[in-house]
Amino acid sequence: MAETKDKLRLGGMALRNGLLVHGPGHWSAAIRKSDGTIAVASGHKPRIGGPIGHVPGMRGVIRLGEAMAVIPLVRRALPEAKLPFEDLTVLGVAAATATAGVVVRRRVRGMGGETALAVLSLAPSLVALRGGELAAYHGVEHKAIGAYEQDAADAREATKEHDRCGSHLMAPLLAANLAGTALLRRAVDKPSPLAGAAVQLASLGAAVEVFAWSERHGDTALARALRRPGYELQRVLGTREPTDEQLEVGRAALGEILRVESQG
Repeated sequence: MAETKDKLRLGGMALRNGLLVHGPGHWSAAIRKSDGTIAVASGHKPRIGGPIGHVPGMRGVIRLGEAMAVIPLVRRALPEAKLPFEDLTVLGVAAATATAGVVVRRRVRGMGGETALAVLSLAPSLVALRGGELAAYHGVEHKAIGAYEQDAADAREATKEHDRCGSHLMAPLLAANLAGTALLRRAVDKPSPLAGAAVQLASLGAAVEVFAWSERHGDTALARALRRPGYELQRVLGTREPTDEQLEVGRAALGEILRVESQG
């Protein structure tokens, strides 16, 4: 998507009954309450300062951490907000995935086992996205932000897929995780949990750097290839065309983030 230079860089997260939007310095959220009305809230984003926030490999992880730190603030301001993983089915799949992971670690060795573990780790997210409301509000997120970036009068005109969707992290994250785990096992016979966690963190940092590179070089064949798995995930599973009522919630969240950012 082409963007004009004076536009705010916005991101977001779909909720099961609404939308959370991140701006440069603030967040806003809008939800459809059980009585049918729309509730809106906003506030300042927590920030981690210092030079570490500009170190390649760490800066993306820090930004993701800041985004996660917003979630408790949203719940405090909007108690009726329903988070993506706030579902018994998703929690059950997460528990089953953890159990299956233990079995795989014991019985399957080498890259085959690591690949199976990486695929299993995606199961809770995929099940969460199968929920119709969440997939629809994921479409609201992309359409609302896309329409703002493109100066579209109606969010319905925007596509439900977006260049900066977190789904584009999937392929580089899996690749980095598999490569990092393979190198760790070649260096250490029995890696400690701390070493495994370090690989996970490094893989996430590397994936975010690839994500950022793809955005900066979006017209290249390599960037398009790196984004293709994410686009397909969005198109087939991750997003659904929203209703007018859901788009109304998206407009409320977008309007609030633009208001607080302009005042800030």
